[in-house]
Amino acid sequence: MKRTTLMLGLGSGVSLLFLGLLLRKIDGRQLLEALQRLDGRYLIAAVLLTFVSYWLRAVRWRLLLLHERPIPLRSLYPATIIGYMANNLFPARLGEFVRAWVLAEREQLKTPTVFASLVIDRMLDGLSVMVMLLMVLLTLRLPPGMGRAAVMLRAGGITTLAVYLVVVVFLVLLKRRPMQTLQMLALVTRPLPRRFRERLIPLAGSFLEGLRLAPGAGNLFMIGLSCLLIWVTATLPIDLVLLGFGMHLPLTASFFIMVLLVFAVMVPAAPGYIGTYHLACYTGLAAFGVPDTEAISIALVIHGISFFPVILAGLLHLWVGGISLGGLRARATAEGERG
Repeated sequence: MKRTTLMLGLGSGVSLLFLGLLLRKIDGRQLLEALQRLDGRYLIAAVLLTFVSYWLRAVRWRLLLLHERPIPLRSLYPATIIGYMANNLFPARLGEFVRAWVLAEREQLKTPTVFASLVIDRMLDGLSVMVMLLMVLLTLRLPPGMGRAAVMLRAGGITTLAVYLVVVVFLVLLKRRPMQTLQMLALVTRPLPRRFRERLIPLAGSFLEGLRLAPGAGNLFMIGLSCLLIWVTATLPIDLVLLGFGMHLPLTASFFIMVLLVFAVMVPAAPGYIGTYHLACYTGLAAFGVPDTEAISIALVIHGISFFPVILAGLLHLWVGGISLGGLRARATAEGERG
């Protein structure tokens, strides 16, 4: 059975489990009343700011690819939107392959080079999340009885740190001692099918070519600044949705919810992180005493602004670029199975 099919089955099961936990807490009439109280002006502002965050991601991606050549934002931004759309529609986070492939095709770049830049991109996100987690732990005191939220924070933080350190160690070794690292990789993957191993080692070698940054302190400063702006503009929509529901919580509460959401999307789930996303958001809101129905209403809206608008925008960019959704999925699935 194909890996993507297995991931889809596993993720769907996890999503159904978490949705079941939430559905037990929903009162349909109260839920509708809570949604009707939402101030649409805050919702529009949250959606616009979400797209600003995607645009800033395209800017950071441009900085990460400067060692190749300056890539225009008119290519980077559509590829970013299409990639995030694919993460919402396709299983197993195939959007990362989609994002790399779309840009590589449009700008005639080597796909391993583009994908290497996305690995660095995700490493920067991991570092940013660790900084946010530290900020939350230092500034936020959870009320008694919120053991589940504390457990999620600890588990998510440990998992993120472990994954981050493993990736960093591997990339440092690959860069400093490429031959020894490739030999070690061949040894570790020896139990795997021969066809997989024959593709993996050359792919790692090609990947190594793109694993670099443009030199200069100025470029590094701009990358760091873009990381800060990305996560601020990604978190402020949560605060805007809270204000739209008449909730006046401290800004640190929005960062706390964002950290939980980041950890939630690491859990295998159905496309769009259905269930895991909602439960994490609900858990964060419950930590501040938000009633169940209102917390679930807010969770639905926060998920909605990161789900439906980017899908519509992604479909628009596909249409402008002359790319079919079916062809995109087939290509992404094939790359995911090989990768």
